[in-house]
Amino acid sequence: MTQPSTTPTIVLVHGAFADASSYAAVIPELLADGFDVVAPAVPNRSLIGDAAYIASVVRNIPGPVVLVGHSYGGAVITVAGVEDNVKALVYLAGYALEQGESLGELQGRFPDSDLAAALVYTPFPIEGSAEGGTDVTVDAGKFPAIFAADVDPELAAVLAVSQRPLAAQAFADRAPAAAWETKPSWGLVSAADHTINPDVERYGYQRAGMTTVEVDSSHLVMLAHPKRVADLIREAARTSAH
Repeated sequence: MTQPSTTPTIVLVHGAFADASSYAAVIPELLADGFDVVAPAVPNRSLIGDAAYIASVVRNIPGPVVLVGHSYGGAVITVAGVEDNVKALVYLAGYALEQGESLGELQGRFPDSDLAAALVYTPFPIEGSAEGGTDVTVDAGKFPAIFAADVDPELAAVLAVSQRPLAAQAFADRAPAAAWETKPSWGLVSAADHTINPDVERYGYQRAGMTTVEVDSSHLVMLAHPKRVADLIREAARTSAH
């Protein structure tokens, strides 16, 4: 009988205003190391629903998982990471929520980043709802400077017009669990972040007692510094395998 692999599968969870292609420079690094990698599309509709979706992806993976979350994806892995086979969490310029806390509450403790003044709100229909919902995106003209200042300008321009919106509901949902309370966690602070105030990242990581590194990077650290990101994921995978 074949024994299940002890090498963890790396699950890469993207954030708001982005999609799984934001990991395009990190994935080859991990594949070259022999890791199985899954980079699912997050619905970006609500924290509760998005976390439930990612948890379902994790449950279908045999063997251990290292769960990586960028930005809003950090909030998602905070909740989804309670799945039994998740052995480690890695936050990339992310939100590390406490149980019962919302994105809006955590962010509201600190001065606004440049993102706040660049957000665009657009109504969208919800089946069975008379009121519908609200999509949040970043003004495409301001996106490169706020989100991707150290990413190739041509790529940043593409990312600006191909955003995956985040529903406003996601800012209000309270995290029903905080996986970092029981799982080893690593956090990367993007020190030159204009999307999330870096102090929001530092505060969440410190509160969780994470192993933390700082990189002089824009918010899209996976595209700007993929080797640094891959190294942190490798560290989490190596440590959690023992």
